[in-house]
Amino acid sequence: MKISQISIFLENRKGRLYEVCSVLGANKINIRALTIAETEEFGILRIVVDKAQEAVKVLKDNGFIAHLTDIVAVEVSDEPGGLAKLLKTLNDNDINVEYMYGFVEKATDKALMVFRFDDPDKAIATLSQNGIRIISVKDIEGL
Repeated sequence: MKISQISIFLENRKGRLYEVCSVLGANKINIRALTIAETEEFGILRIVVDKAQEAVKVLKDNGFIAHLTDIVAVEVSDEPGGLAKLLKTLNDNDINVEYMYGFVEKATDKALMVFRFDDPDKAIATLSQNGIRIISVKDIEGL
């Protein structure tokens, strides 16, 4: 199952990250995972939230450039080699990882990894066939 990630364009200046988080917090939208890639002049903030559609609307209403992207979140054994095992499955099935980032699930001994694949449907099928749990929108909302 695919989930939604929000990509937000931010000028690289003091307070912009705070402004995003403030807008989301004021609208009772909870950030579940995030990563930021930056250059000297701008950054791309990628977030997973509990209410993605609502978040994009409030961000745009507040002047931010925000877009939804389909991603896949999966459980990974939180132990040495856990991620390598998952990546081997993807590699063996010719699935390209465009980028990824992780976060820790509070309720279990598993870590969660978020992936952007060149072919998410193939990745989901391959991961499911190999016994790797795919995280659903309800799972994200429940964290």
